[in-house]
Amino acid sequence: MSGDELENYESEMELQLYREYRDVVGLFRYVVETERRFYLANAVDVTARTEGGEVFFEVMLEDAWVWDIYRSARFVKRVRVLSFKDVNVEELPPRDDLQLPQDGPAVT
Repeated sequence: MSGDELENYESEMELQLYREYRDVVGLFRYVVETERRFYLANAVDVTARTEGGEVFFEVMLEDAWVWDIYRSARFVKRVRVLSFKDVNVEELPPRDDLQLPQDGPAVT
């Protein structure tokens, strides 16, 4: 597979993932962003932990969806995530107030 073919494949997978996100976002209450992943979830608990002088965050998610093109099962009932950088949690507006572009994410 050439570099261009791989890039086209990954671009198509990202577009498919965005379309899935657009279809399911209304099922969730929260958007959670860590340094490695992006999640949708209906319950979120973030706890700061220290071990050996290091600070990290334990994030517990329930009824979650994972933004990952390489993951075949993106819906998970319960997930525990460890993050060594800040964790951003945002509550989503009610579905009627949520406006997403139909064609895909904006490219800058």
